[in-house]
Amino acid sequence: MESVQSIKQRFELIGNDVKLNRALEKAIQVAPTDISVLVTGESGVGKESIPKIIHSLSHRKHAKYIAVNCGAIPEGTIDSELFGHEKGAFTGATQTRSGYFEVADGGTIFLDEVGELPLTTQVRLLRVLENGEFLKVGSSQVQKTDVRIVAATNINMFEAIKKEKFREDLYYRLSTVEINIPPLRERQDDIHLLFRKFASDFGQKYKMPTVRLEDDAIQLLLKFRWPGNIRQLRNIAEQISVLEENRNISAATLRSYLPTGIGSNLPAVIGSQKRESDFSTEREILYKVLFDMKGDLNDLKKLTLELLKNNDSEKVQEENETLIRKIYGGNEQEDSVQSEESIAEVLHLPEPVNEDRAPVATQPQQTPEDRYHFAEEIEEEETLSLQQKEIELIKKALDRNRGKRKAAASELGISERTLYRKIKQYDL
Repeated sequence: MESVQSIKQRFELIGNDVKLNRALEKAIQVAPTDISVLVTGESGVGKESIPKIIHSLSHRKHAKYIAVNCGAIPEGTIDSELFGHEKGAFTGATQTRSGYFEVADGGTIFLDEVGELPLTTQVRLLRVLENGEFLKVGSSQVQKTDVRIVAATNINMFEAIKKEKFREDLYYRLSTVEINIPPLRERQDDIHLLFRKFASDFGQKYKMPTVRLEDDAIQLLLKFRWPGNIRQLRNIAEQISVLEENRNISAATLRSYLPTGIGSNLPAVIGSQKRESDFSTEREILYKVLFDMKGDLNDLKKLTLELLKNNDSEKVQEENETLIRKIYGGNEQEDSVQSEESIAEVLHLPEPVNEDRAPVATQPQQTPEDRYHFAEEIEEEETLSLQQKEIELIKKALDRNRGKRKAAASELGISERTLYRKIKQYDL
């Protein structure tokens, strides 16, 4: 059995992190078997190295090794790519084609981004894992294959299972052995080593001196979070190698290549001032106003119901004084006279006499039936007003879109069919 160090040299892996060494040890141990392996880790950590190590150390090393990016193949053709198809199975199938599982018989298939597989394909893949059988698209003949599957994903599989985007039984078949690759931010001692390796490689590739980081630049390199992991570090090393004339890189120079706003572990001042046109703030204000209006309307309904039941304005005013003041705002001393006037007007009570003011004649009290009829009239006017507003909105939308109903419906946030029905209804 090869050692971890020899594997690193053979596959040009840089780093001495404990978690990375443990992942490599698991890959070496599981390689001679036919156990299915699931490699997990964030995007850009180098998950594609593990399947190559497993294949090269297995008894299948002389057979084919095929890497398939499941996220890059359209859903409609992925079954054909993996399992093949018969001639005439679908439009464009002019000849019989062998899929990856048939071509890689006796070898290894690496399914990258396996979490992106459609559910129908997951069912087919589960059958291959269980008994090595599969069907070509458009065929009824069962075929056998002897393929080892190594899968990789950067998503949380348990969350995908919970959201029913990935089959639980397939997950447990794929993850007989799970190998996790740590993110670059957890490999602090390896970051500078990797940068030096990439800088050396690009210096040779582009035939120019190797760039070197100054001490302050090294500290900045270690403090950055590297959300893109090794892939992001490699890209930045390449940019600096190509663009910088000065081969000694300072922190200021390095900072100009790091994306701002993401990835830094340093404290930052976050601007608290929002834009004047911030839609989220306006929406929150509108929601608050609507909820307050709804509360006031419920209070008014309660007060009106009490009036209709008791037909005693003074008693209702006395029992619901807090509610009345809440609706009409009588908490402030200077507004007390105005508040009582509003309350008296609603309850049809005699207006209170002020020392500096003459008493005002009260309006004749209406019967409960009259008040109810008055409320009905207001509701009818409000309904007509809303209908008129809707007609105006539809007309304006049609005018702006030059009579194109589809565009007008999209602007109004309704379906074209609903818009057509309203146009017929209002005879527009």
